[in-house]
Amino acid sequence: MAMPIDATQTPAWAKLAKLRDELRVDFRTWFETDPERAERHSYQAGELFVDLSKSYITDEIKEALLELARDVQLSERRDAMFAGEKINVTEGRSVLHTALRQPEGNSVYVDGADVVPGVHEVLARIFDFADRVRSGQWRGITGKPITTIVNIGIGGSDLGPVMAYEALKPYVQDGLECRFISNIDPTDLGEKLRGVDPETVLFIVASKTFTTLETLTNARQARAWLLEELQAAGIDAEGAVAKHFVAVSTNLEKVAEFGIDPLNAFGFWDWVGGRYSVDSAVGTSLAIAIGPQGFADFLGGFNTMDEHFKNAVDEENVPLLMGLLNIFYCNFMGAATHAVLPYAQYLHRFPAYLQQLTMESNGKRVRWDGSDVTTTTGEVFWGEPGTNGQHAFYQLIHQGTQLIPADFIAFSNPIYALKDGEFDQHELFLGNFFGQTKALAFGKTEEEVRAEGTREEIVSARVFPGNKPTTSIMAPALTPAVLGQLIALYEHITFVQGIVWGIDSFDQWGVELGKQMANQLTAAVAGDEAEIAKQDPSTRALINFYRDTRF
Repeated sequence: MAMPIDATQTPAWAKLAKLRDELRVDFRTWFETDPERAERHSYQAGELFVDLSKSYITDEIKEALLELARDVQLSERRDAMFAGEKINVTEGRSVLHTALRQPEGNSVYVDGADVVPGVHEVLARIFDFADRVRSGQWRGITGKPITTIVNIGIGGSDLGPVMAYEALKPYVQDGLECRFISNIDPTDLGEKLRGVDPETVLFIVASKTFTTLETLTNARQARAWLLEELQAAGIDAEGAVAKHFVAVSTNLEKVAEFGIDPLNAFGFWDWVGGRYSVDSAVGTSLAIAIGPQGFADFLGGFNTMDEHFKNAVDEENVPLLMGLLNIFYCNFMGAATHAVLPYAQYLHRFPAYLQQLTMESNGKRVRWDGSDVTTTTGEVFWGEPGTNGQHAFYQLIHQGTQLIPADFIAFSNPIYALKDGEFDQHELFLGNFFGQTKALAFGKTEEEVRAEGTREEIVSARVFPGNKPTTSIMAPALTPAVLGQLIALYEHITFVQGIVWGIDSFDQWGVELGKQMANQLTAAVAGDEAEIAKQDPSTRALINFYRDTRF
């Protein structure tokens, strides 16, 4: 892969710095003097309507941002990703999560081989398995159908499936429930198995190599729990693991050693990063829960956004524009964090999902050629559903001193259309969605506060400065297809930022050192005095406190 272009040395970067210095954000004036502002800065991508008019976008800034994209050859990098070139340079891999949602009959080549037929072969096996579980054809050791699916994974093997399952609960088949175990804290497993019937549970162990410490530790504990519970009920547990465990893995030898039939292992490829894998076999629990057609619609939503990102003109390309705006906020306006605020309770895990997607991808200090980055990279992504967040942290966004760009997400049609006479609760809910972005943009002046009869000594406390940037994203409803579009939108936003920064957004070496040290410290934690003595004073004191206070 070619050397990264230093964005800070491009003509566009200099233009953006000049525009930043000259920028006087005044949303009230901008909208008053430009009646078409909302129309000119709103876009359609698939079923998503995206309003950027309350962002720090002007015609000049937009033009300079698109020039920056051209200067860093962003479209060439995008095309290289879709074509299967090995843009993950530190691991020598292609980056082809987009191939996971390619329609059957399309072609994408890696090392001269078309990968799409293999994708659909695995999908067909997953869909067949999902149908057997959903229909009751797949049964546990005592002949009872499955009612509870427990996914055991961590990172991308957990965050994606649990987020999507929570988002699409209205589409889950009656009589089925999914639970998710990820944390190595034994509390997680203990709580998730509370009330589970060992005769009707199916465990999905998601680990590509089948060596992930947390996942395999939890899987072994779940296996022990299953056998103990069956035996305590007087049930012959021989062969139970094969009936109650399947795997998402490519290490069939390890799978078989665990007791899982390799025929019940669903694989994926090294060109699928964990945080990009919910639409692969990692989503098997979701495919069972919402069914093959629902999962196919989910994949179709991803592909819709892929095609938009690949083919839409730059001036109307939503992931491109949103990614470039994030660059402007982060690198020119000093924003360190980015809020994602879904006005949809079903999306309550979406901000947590985006934390891994964005921060594991773009939390880098060197560029893809190993040289130091030349500017700030990454943002802290965070958020909670509205209206809960309004009563928690919106104060900081409205009247705090930090610039916090925020993405607001909402849907026109609720799952539960609750009415009390003429009162529509969803309309009250959306009133908050619309009201918050309006308040953030236009604020309240001293004159307006005084006109309300406010005492002079507290006028300043009730002023809202406004001019806070937001993006509003709306869709008709939260369907599997729309969820796929939302996820892919942020995948491509993340890609855009990574290319501008010249970093490899697809490795994650930063998570490795802590895991290595954890393995090295196990003996010390268990009480090996020689190993304890090797530790630094702080770690040694902490271990000793643990040893002294453990019951």
